[in-house]
Amino acid sequence: MANGDLNKKLLEKDPFSDIIGQESVKRQVKSALLSGRHIILVGAPGMGKTTLAKNIAKLLPAKGKTPFVRVQGSPDLTVEDLLGDIDPIKALEYGPLSIEAFTKGKIFKADKGILFFDELNRCPEKVQNALLQVLEEKKATIGSYDVDFDLDFIFIGTMNPEDTSTEKLSDVLLDRFDIVYVSYPENIGTEIKIVKEKGKQLTTVPEKLMTLMVYFVRMLREDRNIEKKPSVRASLGLYERSQANALIDERKEVNFEDIKEAIISVLSHRIRLKPSVKYLQAPEDYIRQKFAKEISQEKFEDELEKGGLL
Repeated sequence: MANGDLNKKLLEKDPFSDIIGQESVKRQVKSALLSGRHIILVGAPGMGKTTLAKNIAKLLPAKGKTPFVRVQGSPDLTVEDLLGDIDPIKALEYGPLSIEAFTKGKIFKADKGILFFDELNRCPEKVQNALLQVLEEKKATIGSYDVDFDLDFIFIGTMNPEDTSTEKLSDVLLDRFDIVYVSYPENIGTEIKIVKEKGKQLTTVPEKLMTLMVYFVRMLREDRNIEKKPSVRASLGLYERSQANALIDERKEVNFEDIKEAIISVLSHRIRLKPSVKYLQAPEDYIRQKFAKEISQEKFEDELEKGGLL
């Protein structure tokens, strides 16, 4: 890999221009890459982990189409999916242990580029062990077949700490990585900017209503009764669905009722209530009551005028 070219781009003022905010995360990723470290990005879904990994891929030399290979971690993923396997037809022709009989897996396609392993902690222990061998020795064993690697790639993994259906990563594997924790947007202004840039614009959204949507999502993140928090995708969902509601009613501008109509559909499945609450109330009812209690149009406009939301 042309590390000199990558390092030169990393030292530019803002090489990760696709990511809005997250200055601390950008600095840590930049530092890790400059020192040649593999990285695991830890954070809930919708934090921009994949966007950041793709942004890193853009910094790699374009000549020869630098590869960006994505592997989706899941309990069904096998060592053969990742590393490769013996082709039975070629094995009959060339011999079962010949290199010609070996069909390369995804990890080979990432040579001189980036291997992006999404949800690393959802893959089985066998895959983790094979990955450890590759990262440590650049060698893999598939059955009785030894494969030597001469690969050069950046490994970027992601983990969702809130996902309970995962495999524990061994300390030995984790020791091969630096961990970068990705959090929610730093403030409401940054999140509004993300929504405006990433969301679909179907019609006009008044600035105060844009602020209301993002403010409510951020309020839910601070709610002590909520275990699983809504990500920026929730803000994007309210932004786009409220516009769609306005279009259905043949209006060119979003109003308060358009947002109110969208909140259950957009938000109820994106939260998880704590056990002390979820057996007493459904997420749909909780969201509905929270919105009715905290976000009346008059109360919101009063707070906005006082500057209390920004």
